[in-house]
Amino acid sequence: MQPRIRSAQESCFILVTVWIFNVLATKGHGDGVNHRFKRVNKHKPWIETSYHGVITENNNIVFLDPPLVALDKDAPVRYAGEICAFKIHSQDVPFEAVVLNKTSGEGLLQAKSPIDCELQKEYTFIIQAYDCGARPGGTYWKKSHKAVVHIQVNDVNEYSPVFKETVYKGSITEGKLYDNILQVEAVDEDCSPQYSQICDYEIVTPDVPFAIDRNGNVRNTEKLSYDEQHQYKFMVTAYDCGQKEASEDVLIHIEIKPVCKPGWQGWNKRVEYKSGSGSKVLFSSIHLETCGEPVSSVQTTMELQTSHIGKGCDRDTYSEKSLQKLCGASSDSIDLLPAPYGLSNWTSTLLMDSERDSDLIFKFDGKHAAKIPDGVISKNLTDQYTITTWMRHGPSSGMRAEKETILCNSDKTEMNRHHYALYVHNCRLVFLLRRDFDQVDMFRPAEFHWKLEQICDKEWHYYVVNVEFPVVTLYVDGVVYDPYLVTDDWPIHLSHIDMQLTVGACWQGGEILKPQFAQFFHGSLAGLSIRPGKIESRKVISCLQTCKEGLDINSLESLGKEIKFHFNPAQSNLVMEGDDIDTINRAMQLVAYINSRQFPTPGIRRYSISTQVQCFGEDTCISVSDIDGYIVVLQPVEPKITISGLDHFSRPASEFESSRGVVLFPGLRIVSTVRKGEHEDGKAHRGSEEMVHNLDYCDILITGDELNTEQECLELEPVELHGKHLEFTNSTAGMSVYGVDTMANYEHVLRKLRYRHWDTASIFDRKFHLSCSELNGRYTSNEFNLEVNVLHTINPMDHFNHVVVQPQFLQSIHHSLPDLPGHNLNTAHNSAIPSAATIVIVVCISFLVFIIVLGVFRIRTAFQHSNRENESGKENEMDWDDSALTITVNPMENYEDLGHSEQESDDEEEEEEEEGEEDDITSADSEESEGDEEAEHGEDQQNITRREQLEWDDSTLPY
Repeated sequence: MQPRIRSAQESCFILVTVWIFNVLATKGHGDGVNHRFKRVNKHKPWIETSYHGVITENNNIVFLDPPLVALDKDAPVRYAGEICAFKIHSQDVPFEAVVLNKTSGEGLLQAKSPIDCELQKEYTFIIQAYDCGARPGGTYWKKSHKAVVHIQVNDVNEYSPVFKETVYKGSITEGKLYDNILQVEAVDEDCSPQYSQICDYEIVTPDVPFAIDRNGNVRNTEKLSYDEQHQYKFMVTAYDCGQKEASEDVLIHIEIKPVCKPGWQGWNKRVEYKSGSGSKVLFSSIHLETCGEPVSSVQTTMELQTSHIGKGCDRDTYSEKSLQKLCGASSDSIDLLPAPYGLSNWTSTLLMDSERDSDLIFKFDGKHAAKIPDGVISKNLTDQYTITTWMRHGPSSGMRAEKETILCNSDKTEMNRHHYALYVHNCRLVFLLRRDFDQVDMFRPAEFHWKLEQICDKEWHYYVVNVEFPVVTLYVDGVVYDPYLVTDDWPIHLSHIDMQLTVGACWQGGEILKPQFAQFFHGSLAGLSIRPGKIESRKVISCLQTCKEGLDINSLESLGKEIKFHFNPAQSNLVMEGDDIDTINRAMQLVAYINSRQFPTPGIRRYSISTQVQCFGEDTCISVSDIDGYIVVLQPVEPKITISGLDHFSRPASEFESSRGVVLFPGLRIVSTVRKGEHEDGKAHRGSEEMVHNLDYCDILITGDELNTEQECLELEPVELHGKHLEFTNSTAGMSVYGVDTMANYEHVLRKLRYRHWDTASIFDRKFHLSCSELNGRYTSNEFNLEVNVLHTINPMDHFNHVVVQPQFLQSIHHSLPDLPGHNLNTAHNSAIPSAATIVIVVCISFLVFIIVLGVFRIRTAFQHSNRENESGKENEMDWDDSALTITVNPMENYEDLGHSEQESDDEEEEEEEEGEEDDITSADSEESEGDEEAEHGEDQQNITRREQLEWDDSTLPY
């Protein structure tokens, strides 16, 4: 049977069917094989997480720590347990990793090309390990986790030091040794500190008088002479720390200059300052000599030393209360350390610093303290008040120093409780405040502690304690300080025990046998005051500590911006900086001293000037020596304050008893004069001229018994003080008007002062004492004494009958003598005739002949004495028959005997006193007409003759 021949279509179908079958068969077989290979390579390779390597530059081997080794848990299975590659994942990294052993997994990290440390010192990149997969072709491979590789490049000392400059130039002055003439500097391009740092310099030129240290500073080893050699040249080399020498040496050129003394020239060591000079230039011709050096900048510092003047510098020496008012503070502060004059005399037992001129400074030596009188300040202060004081204090002796009390308010008797106190303890300032139970009944702050350097530096500082309970703020020289420690305590139990305020110690009035002071202060205090009810503002605090003297710059605008300058707050330090010598010279020629006080504290103020000069390219090129000088503040011309006016007058009693009273100083004048000396042709011509200045207080004190407030008083209307910086205090001892103001304002106020007495029957005269002061007692006026007489009204008819009716007059004398033995007529009428001036005034008013005789007798004593000698023969013309009289007495006998004894002792003084009395009488009776005075004078002469005729011989009378 012949085979059947297939058609083309059948053949094509069979081929496609076979191909599809083969494809399907192949796919099923491949999936099974892949699955089998995957089961062989189960694990990833493992390497360390980080590697640290070191490579030396110009080498290609990297030493890794730990070594580069990859592990695979599939080992020892071939391919799957072997390491085939390490791959670095970073761009531009000049390293590659190769496998040294597939089975052990060891690898090697190496550089592709030589590494240069100067280009890059460190490298950091990522590396991974790959196994060999499941088959020889590396299929189905696995990779490890990523590891960080940090490579450090070690340096090789391949570069030599190179100097920055080709030539170094310097100059020195002959005859001097310099520590540093100039400095050379070399650099090394190696990357490591070992090879890049320069460790030494060396002079390679032999036999030169110079040396160089390892910092490159060149100095001369001997003093050089300009005459011997003008300049020196030598070579210097450098070594790095690897002892590699510089490739090229450098040339050093030192120029020797002749002797030149840089420094300030054209100034005087002593400068005199006269009060009222204003701002006085100190260095009008000063200039800085730099010996030709090119200067890039100059800095000059001037310091004025005033710590020995007053309280650190010259300030107004008015009382603290007056200063506070000048600075705008309220007038209710209380001065606890006032001048010991007048009404404020509780400081009279304290030691005063007499060396401080007019500054009111009290020294406390641990033995003296002062009690503040009751009524000066309220015992219990409010929640707000201010304590201010100037204090100078040094370290206390001993390791455990006692408390040193500045101010203390404690129990006066029975107990020893401190209500508030300000004290120093171990260079700490402590403020104690114990409140009463009626003010607060809980645990509250009681002690505030400050630890400050100023407390024990033996310098003057201004302390202000502002109390706003429970907050207490301390200012020292205007700077705020917070307490470092605040302790609480319970309030004090309320009691009726009086309190004693003291300064310089604390009063212990109870719990001891004898009350005494304790915890004494050692140091100096001034201006201690308390301002109850208010706290002090920072503006007032700054004003109170301002100095009145300091440094100044005249015509500051002429300097422009070429000079930089700075003053400290006290203007005792001045720093100026400029770019060139001419600018600095011009600025120094404008430096001045100023003292704005009208009467500055005389003495020496020393100053010092230090200068630093910088040249181009160098720190310092020349050394300018410090200069020291002093300013002599001359003694100001001492003013003579004179008070003048009516010092004796009389007024009717009705005026004293009126509601307005009597004006005490109606024509008062206060004048201040100074003496001037003019020298012409070698002769001194002295004169005086009036000057105007302020006063700070005037005291009107009572001479004799103090004022009886139930009967008399001194009055001053508050409206008279309006618009003036004045206040006044009144007491039984007198009145004090105080405050810094002009003499004209003081005159105006004192002229308005009145004296009232509403029970004049018990008084016949009052004496007052007036004195004024400037600068807290530095300059005081004369003591002006005033006597005021009270004129009492007397019935003129009674006195007229005593003279005209002679028998009754003698009879009254006769009956009065036994009851009042030893009394004369003058003593009998003493209640109505207080003085000779009053007698004359009563004579003029009442025309009483007998009283006129007594008055004219005292006024005309000299004239009467001469008349008695000339008319001695007339004394016996009027002898009386005394046969009927038991006692006959000359009414003027005792009085005349007293007058004769006074005449014989000092006749000339009686004449001068009578002339003065005549002036007083004339001023007191200026309202009487001239015609009346002439008539009274004629009557006086007739009465003198009549009295002489009425004298009798009493030699036969029994006594």
